[in-house]
Amino acid sequence: MTTAPTADVVIVNWNTGQYLGECLRSIVASDRSRFRVARIVVVDNASTDDSLDHLTAVDIPLEVVRNGRNRGFATACNQGAARGGSDFVLFLNPDTRLYSDALRAVGRFLGTPAADGFGIFGALMVDRDGRPQVSCSRFPSLRIYVGKMTGLDRLAPRLFPPHHLRPRELSRSGPVDQVIGAFFLVRRSLFTALGGFDEGYFLYLEEVDFALRARRAGWLSYHVNQARVCHAGQVSSAQLGPWRHYLVLCSRSRYVFRQWQAHQAWLLIALSLSVEPVARLAAAALRGRWAEMGPTLVVYGRFLRWFRVGRGLGPPPEPMWRSQEEPHGRAAPLDP
Repeated sequence: MTTAPTADVVIVNWNTGQYLGECLRSIVASDRSRFRVARIVVVDNASTDDSLDHLTAVDIPLEVVRNGRNRGFATACNQGAARGGSDFVLFLNPDTRLYSDALRAVGRFLGTPAADGFGIFGALMVDRDGRPQVSCSRFPSLRIYVGKMTGLDRLAPRLFPPHHLRPRELSRSGPVDQVIGAFFLVRRSLFTALGGFDEGYFLYLEEVDFALRARRAGWLSYHVNQARVCHAGQVSSAQLGPWRHYLVLCSRSRYVFRQWQAHQAWLLIALSLSVEPVARLAAAALRGRWAEMGPTLVVYGRFLRWFRVGRGLGPPPEPMWRSQEEPHGRAAPLDP
């Protein structure tokens, strides 16, 4: 009988309350007969809530790494991955809950020859009622970003395809550009070969960057439709308020200057500082959300300052970019 593959589970936590404990309990309760969990590493980015209280994993070794400051998602993921040595690393968001058969479904596919050409594996995200949610995405392109910042991805999706694959586009398992980071399973040999996640990303797009680098190295991503994971979504990032979009802008800029041709990257920056803020302000005005307009302008001003001083260096950790000019209220939403 073939030995079941093993994985180290890495969970990065920042003020997720009860969700973290529920996530750990779902791992313990899952069927691990076809896919073994060697250890769980929780890397905490200086949480100030009670999410680390009373954590247990029963029959799975559990290690908690406490960072004195918020070091960002990519850095924390790399910290956690370095603590293990299993065949695979499973990066799991703390606001996820595994269905009892999720790991078995993944392990079953990994045991087939069809899995040999793939280096990254994802699951089907569902809400608490079992309805499919965003699970996979297309690699970002200039057309995708233009559609996203103008709303044309909803008005003319054939010309401006949306970034995320719609649930109806994922009716079965198969290759995809990129699986989302909420359940991101990667071969450790590949993770090591690529040097892990790029730590210049504080939050957002680090897994997209990794998946593209893996693709260029000959390793594709695969969506396992039978593996279901309940994903609450944005439990941590929602706490950032308007600064969430600041991090999106910084990560997006880093991504395009590393992965696109220079003229495309510069064109996106020009659109990000002209068309996009106008579209967001107009949307806020049309909805009567006047309180959002000030914070939106502050976020774009701070992004411009960061871009002029340190393009490519990544945004500073969260405590450093809060200041007296921190905006209050909520900026117009933009999904990363």
